[in-house]
Amino acid sequence: MVLRQSGSEKTSGGGGGEEVVAVAVVVEEEEEEETQRMGTRSSGPAMMQRAVFSRAALLAQNTAAALESSLVPRSAPLLMRLDRSMSSSVTIPPPACLLRPLEVPFRYLFGPGPSNIPPRIQVAGGRPIIGHLHPEMYEIMNDIKRGIQYIFQTGNNMTISMSGSGHAAMECAVFNIVEPGESVLIAVNGIWGERVAEIAERMGANVHRLVKTPGEYFSNTEIEQAIAKHKPVLFFLTHGESSAGLCHPMDGIGDICLKHNCLFLVDTVASMGAAPIFMDKQKIDILYTGSQKALNAPPGTAPISFNDRACDKMFNRKTKPVSYLFDMTHLSNYWGCDGQTVRQYHHTGPVSGFFALRESLAILSEKGLEESWRQHKDVAAYLYKGLEDLGLSLFIPDKDVRLPSVTTIAIPQGYDWREMLTYIMKNHQIEMTGGLGPTIGTVMRIGLMGYNCQKTNADMALHALADALKNCKKSKA
Repeated sequence: MVLRQSGSEKTSGGGGGEEVVAVAVVVEEEEEEETQRMGTRSSGPAMMQRAVFSRAALLAQNTAAALESSLVPRSAPLLMRLDRSMSSSVTIPPPACLLRPLEVPFRYLFGPGPSNIPPRIQVAGGRPIIGHLHPEMYEIMNDIKRGIQYIFQTGNNMTISMSGSGHAAMECAVFNIVEPGESVLIAVNGIWGERVAEIAERMGANVHRLVKTPGEYFSNTEIEQAIAKHKPVLFFLTHGESSAGLCHPMDGIGDICLKHNCLFLVDTVASMGAAPIFMDKQKIDILYTGSQKALNAPPGTAPISFNDRACDKMFNRKTKPVSYLFDMTHLSNYWGCDGQTVRQYHHTGPVSGFFALRESLAILSEKGLEESWRQHKDVAAYLYKGLEDLGLSLFIPDKDVRLPSVTTIAIPQGYDWREMLTYIMKNHQIEMTGGLGPTIGTVMRIGLMGYNCQKTNADMALHALADALKNCKKSKA
């Protein structure tokens, strides 16, 4: 299915003028042919899901067209013709690619993120934009703050969303907490520990690494010994290590950090909403996530929260943070967390992105965290059995520490994983991915999170994998 925007039509208006008629949206769907080509994959709930996506896109584009026609002055076509008829100093012509309608193919996003967006969130993100400093925008930001407090299970006042992806929250945490020369300890058992270590090194921290092979996790004893040895101001750990498919145990680590006067920073980008996490109860000092995985919002916003211990360190620095954009002194005011009555301009936040994030938090609040955790666990278990029935091996042997949102499978012996993934994309319109960072060439990853977390989608993924195993070349070695 491809959504295309048709060409504009013109009609004569009263008085001899011309009016631009709202652009129509054509949804091209050859359902019969598609059903035959896609087999059982396109029937029942799967076909219904495609129809829902189509209706949501249709609504969003019709809304945009209506708004455009109401905002453009009636004299605009005439002015455009006059402008083009005048001599121009422009030497670089308009790119031909931008003179064609936008075409976006449909994909089932069954990788580690982003995930498919529910119709409610698509519609929310397409609402008319308002000013980023309007009172109504502040109220939406307040709603977002309360939603983050719920999903993080925290009462922290210093709770906001970054204008950027999960990396923005990652850098915000490190830049605001750590000063040049201070000791930090990073648990590295996949790409995200490696990434945080590099960020800390770039800003001048004294970085110590606690390293395990991807897929392995750290005991509390190992963590405490390393903290006692290096005396860091900050200890970083990934809760949902999506490059390896590991969900790290959390209990007791916050107590260790508190005992040694060390702040505890946790990455939950791949696990938030899919696996239990309790910021206050588990004594996590700084917690962040991203919008585009189990939260199902578009990429571009990143919730983060700091407790009082973290704020005490953050707002009593000897030096300014290396980033102005990520400086929590300014961001705390922008989000109304600093007790001031007036919010000062700092940057222009992603208004439409905040609309979508608010709606995603509303959906999760309606469902309930515990129900979301249960659903992800049940669908993951269903997927595990199907993969094993295909003869595939799960990369994480201990089912108790598998990340329910992103499942990793060992690359089947004799197969080219790139060929398999390309085949699946071409023949099933399904995105799955290979490894990331240290797991490239070791694993393939399947993500069923949030809106995509359904057994019907697990069946689609399993059918596509079975087809790839049958039709992709297998070496004799």
